[in-house]
Amino acid sequence: MRKKHNTTSSNYRILVVDDEIGIIDSLSVVLKRSGYDFTGIIDPLEAIERVKKEHFDLMILDYLMYPIHGDKVVQNIREFNSELYILLLTGHKDLAPPLETIKALDIQGYCEKSDRFDQLLLLVESGIKSISQMRTIKKFRDGLNEILQAVPKIYSLQPIDMILEDILSELLPLVDSENAFILVDDTTDFIAGNKSIFKGIGKYKAEINHFMEMLNPSLMEHIGFARITKQKVNLEQGVILPLINELHQAIGVIYVEGQNIEDGIKLLEIYANQAASSINNAFLHSLVNMKNEELNKTYDQLKLRYMDTIEALRQAVDAKDFYTRGHSDRVAYFAVKIGEAMGLDGQDLETLRISGIFHDIGKIGTADDILLKTDRLNEKEYLEIQKHPLKGARILSAVSMFKDVVPVVKCHHERIDGTGYPEGLKGDEIPYLARIISVADAFDAMMSDRLYRSKLNLEEARQQLTGGSGSQFDKDMVEVFVKLIDGTGYSEMLKETAATYE
Repeated sequence: MRKKHNTTSSNYRILVVDDEIGIIDSLSVVLKRSGYDFTGIIDPLEAIERVKKEHFDLMILDYLMYPIHGDKVVQNIREFNSELYILLLTGHKDLAPPLETIKALDIQGYCEKSDRFDQLLLLVESGIKSISQMRTIKKFRDGLNEILQAVPKIYSLQPIDMILEDILSELLPLVDSENAFILVDDTTDFIAGNKSIFKGIGKYKAEINHFMEMLNPSLMEHIGFARITKQKVNLEQGVILPLINELHQAIGVIYVEGQNIEDGIKLLEIYANQAASSINNAFLHSLVNMKNEELNKTYDQLKLRYMDTIEALRQAVDAKDFYTRGHSDRVAYFAVKIGEAMGLDGQDLETLRISGIFHDIGKIGTADDILLKTDRLNEKEYLEIQKHPLKGARILSAVSMFKDVVPVVKCHHERIDGTGYPEGLKGDEIPYLARIISVADAFDAMMSDRLYRSKLNLEEARQQLTGGSGSQFDKDMVEVFVKLIDGTGYSEMLKETAATYE
């Protein structure tokens, strides 16, 4: 606590003016010990000149001095500086200037000199709190003015690429930051609805390849969480703000990096609302002046690199546990086979395939000692494992191209009887495609060796599927899958899986 207080105190400069060097020396020790930036001057005329040339937050001023008294010093200072917080010292209360003079010169307080400085330190701390509040108000006022000045610029008729860059450029001064980026959806893409673009500034002003390398799993998960919940996410290294349009839809996020942005967070929220409106306005009025082929190239590159990033994370999950290696590929294959048998179309089949491949991506954040545990998990460890569908959904929610996959990944451990996780959905409340993944996932888990058990044989796995039909699994999908196994043969299906994903 002392270290934090001293760090905060060092942001404030205190000027002490007293023609007694002993007072200067004593206050120097006391105030420096409290962490304040201290300057001591014995000549009141010199003090006036120093205040003209330098910034001080608070002045402690003796009243009786030579060649001019403290009230004359204040009178001179108030002619060019009305904000300096001033505390007056007197040798005796009867020697203090009249109350009318103190009010007229805007002197914030005074106290008598003594061998102890307890009262003076209390006044200083009270003054610093007032100065801090004034700083916050001034910063907020100035920030609002900056936002008002920025609004016409970010609403101007120019390419979306330039609008995004202007948004970032105008945002950074609000919180004294240097690094930020925007991930935003193209809201004109009404058919596919899965195109995202990005713009970075500072260290994030990079090619897509390098930008994607900066998105570690934790940051991706937090971005997805901000989009899903439509709430800001405070991180140790910065803040993520969702971009919410007029229909209360999350169309993207702004990430601002910085260690001390808490004071400006309200300004960022106000600005993010304006930014979302200007972006939406640009798309709605088709003001995207970038050439179509160039924009599509950007979309495709972002999709490719994000897919590469997710795939790398998936492989990292597989690498954690030798026994689950290839599991996601087989789940994807089985799910697509079930989907085909259920008569699903191409888009749903592709969603199933991607969902199967990435259904366990949330395990990237699960500790190895839990994933690799050979005996029964305790309650705390099991609850940690149960978080992986939500973590996976958040990671995939970072960009809109996975919007159809997100609910499937999130719900693939829900059960028909409502006893699954993470939300305890039941029956038709569970997304249709998630019910397919659930069957494929459970079957492959049964047919695979795990650290805590050996794999089942085909007949045992078949019986567990049918035994869980209508309680754990959708009975129609179990029926279809069992027929597939009986008709095609499990060994033949494994060969097809290997050929598909080799």
